[in-house]
Amino acid sequence: MSQPSLAQLEAEIAEKSAFVEPLLAEIGKAVVGQQELIEALLIGLLCHGHVLIEGVPGLAKTRSVNALARALDLSFRRIQFTPDLLPADLVGTPIFHPAKGEFLVRKGPVFAHIVLADEINRAPAKVQSALLEAMEEGQVTLGEESYPLPEPFLVLATQNPLEHEGTYPLPEAQVDRFMLKAIVGYPSRAEEEQIVDQISGGVEPTLNAVVSPTELAAATAAVRTLYLDPKVRNYLLDLVAASREPERFGLKEIAPLISHGVSPRGSIFLARAARAHAFLRRRPYVVPDDVVSIAPLVLRHRLLLSYEADARGITADDLVARILAAVPRP
Repeated sequence: MSQPSLAQLEAEIAEKSAFVEPLLAEIGKAVVGQQELIEALLIGLLCHGHVLIEGVPGLAKTRSVNALARALDLSFRRIQFTPDLLPADLVGTPIFHPAKGEFLVRKGPVFAHIVLADEINRAPAKVQSALLEAMEEGQVTLGEESYPLPEPFLVLATQNPLEHEGTYPLPEAQVDRFMLKAIVGYPSRAEEEQIVDQISGGVEPTLNAVVSPTELAAATAAVRTLYLDPKVRNYLLDLVAASREPERFGLKEIAPLISHGVSPRGSIFLARAARAHAFLRRRPYVVPDDVVSIAPLVLRHRLLLSYEADARGITADDLVARILAAVPRP
């Protein structure tokens, strides 16, 4: 059996990704700008990877997730995290039924395809940790039984910067389970003018579901088949290795700034996200630019900085940029 030609592969990817433009157009009815955030959400959706979204209040983080959920034919639940939230408020709890003489399970809002964990770092660590099993295993254990979550299952979590009052740092084990971390900045002047004109009218746009579960499943399967050349694979592995052993890559000066480098989960997510990035550009193969474009989103929350880095005001993004500049591309 002959291998399909490049033109055939490109045509197949173009067909499987045909839903992207209508989806972006539908989201654009409610969200102005925020292209990087929207792309991060799409990559997470295609890879079944959770996304952490950080930014000050009022930057359309929640609105963007809501718009994505409304444009998909999937179940959606929003959980507002607060300091008095309990783990059972997320995952549910067994409740004793006197008439039947047995425990019945009341499932929590986490049992949905897309879960918006709004201001996730407003709740203490015990509540944040309640999501760990759901995010990693795709199931929730209540009492002696484990209950599978819907497929796909995606946690899109927003958080305020840690210097804001009433916020708690997420446990490192939970942060590592987020495939991507998107940083949301202020809109441009032109975008803000459009936002004011659109929102001040007081009419909320009506969004329709434009992507079916079948289309999404086909796209997800197609992403996994995209070709990752060994040279590109080795390049992304070098990027991760440079975060652990900077000296090997001529980055001796940043070694004191990193307490712990990127975990192997980071390598896996970087490869998956690079494939999804190529898919969104209608390519059946991954190029180094895909890795470079997605690297900050995958690596920034996996680099644990030292006290020296904090004291010097050096961010994880600064270090990722230096690693990208130092490691040679194939």
